[in-house]
Amino acid sequence: MKHSEEKIALIIDVDNAPASKIDVILSELAKYGVVNIRKAYGNWKNPKSKGWEAVLFEYAIQPIQQFDYTKGKNASDMAMTIDAMELLFTKELDAFCIVSSDSDFTPLVMRILANGLKVYGFGEKKTPMPFVNACSRFLYLENLGSVNETRVNSANQKKDTKRSNSELKKDTKLLNALRHAIESTEDEEGWAYLADVGNHISNNTSYDPRNFGYKSWGELIRAIDLFEVQKRGEHRSALYVRDKRRGY
Repeated sequence: MKHSEEKIALIIDVDNAPASKIDVILSELAKYGVVNIRKAYGNWKNPKSKGWEAVLFEYAIQPIQQFDYTKGKNASDMAMTIDAMELLFTKELDAFCIVSSDSDFTPLVMRILANGLKVYGFGEKKTPMPFVNACSRFLYLENLGSVNETRVNSANQKKDTKRSNSELKKDTKLLNALRHAIESTEDEEGWAYLADVGNHISNNTSYDPRNFGYKSWGELIRAIDLFEVQKRGEHRSALYVRDKRRGY
């Protein structure tokens, strides 16, 4: 679902995010709105920042210098938090995007959400779950192939990262989220329109089917094999789901 009206502020923790994924991050954000503020925070004197230096001008990202005042300690998170709070109260924004694998941003996410804005998170699989769960939507960068990658490489990547049927069935949080979404949107016969189910999950959790290795909720639900799936509509293009436990 597109949200073309959204104005999004993108803030990047250079020390905790790979520069090679910036194209796919911006491509994903384009589905929701316009990224009219783009800032990347880090110590640009650090050789590890070279990858980000190469993409700053290409993607119109403003570099923000943050020196490491204490050896071995990343000071960018404090600068990002201060700037984010200033943007929150001085700019007319609809959402923030935080690119980092650092859980220190969890309180910031919760503060932004409290003001009624959405928070899109991007990070590596090492990202602690408190930060992942706090975001309106969080995507693991390993599951997002580069925009410039070939279809073959993209397909191989998705195949490698797909959760198996048994793994999905053991994920009680995921199953509870799906069942609750279906119960909240179902008709009198227990059938729920898949688009409504997906929207309900997005509004209440940070889940995205791509984090489990699947392109869509429909593909993931079929893989779990605990739900009935039925196509309806004039051209049988509308997908409906129902919990098999209901026993209709």
